[in-house]
Amino acid sequence: MKEKTLFIAVSTQKGGIGKTALTVLLSSYLHYSQGYNVAVIDCDYPQYSINGMRLRDKQAVTEDSYYKSLFYKQSKSLNKRAYPIEVSRAPEAIETAKKIIRESEIPLDFIFFDLPGTMNAKGVLSTLAQMDYIFTPITADRMVLESSLEYAGLINEQIITTGKGNIKGLHLLWNLVDARENNHLYDVYEQVIAELGLQIMKSYLPDTKRFRHEITTEHKPIFRSTLLPADKRLIKGSNLDEVADEFLKIVKGGGNG
Repeated sequence: MKEKTLFIAVSTQKGGIGKTALTVLLSSYLHYSQGYNVAVIDCDYPQYSINGMRLRDKQAVTEDSYYKSLFYKQSKSLNKRAYPIEVSRAPEAIETAKKIIRESEIPLDFIFFDLPGTMNAKGVLSTLAQMDYIFTPITADRMVLESSLEYAGLINEQIITTGKGNIKGLHLLWNLVDARENNHLYDVYEQVIAELGLQIMKSYLPDTKRFRHEITTEHKPIFRSTLLPADKRLIKGSNLDEVADEFLKIVKGGGNG
């Protein structure tokens, strides 16, 4: 019996803390480096950032001989296509996912949803309720953290504890962690998070410029792309591999990792 395709949202209501970037990083790492089959549904109307990145990536591998060669070598060695990215408004996102699953030539392990950052947008709450797992990036900025905890608490109260959806778990993830910040501050925040009954991942992502390394005319090592995997030299020390490992333990283990 084939395993069910898991619906995953990297979701928060606060902009600028890496929701879309983390969706791309995880999708590409799992699909191109870890052997999983992934699809992405970009629901973040009107900017559709992930779809925009795919269009830029496609242009680069079509017009730039350096990236064309990289993409060709990768496609040959992996013997698999780039993961599909579909654009959809939030209310239609689940139907779009079902269509992708029906039309896919291979069984899909994960479909990642990039949803609008506001719960008030039409269809967001009902779509979130259909996720198997939600991952919410948080930072140690007090205003960002309060907003993120309020968001996670609302999902927990309205969907998870009431059993009105499919969500098996919501996990917070420290993002943009500054090595110079006081560890005691994180301990205090984690105590508050535990008191709220929310779960937080043990792994975290540091604040590093490498996460912004996209395809450019300078041909520097790439970290974030929808068509190419993160450069192995840049993965070292990025914690992306650790976050992905813990992510897999959570979603494949059907529990808390």
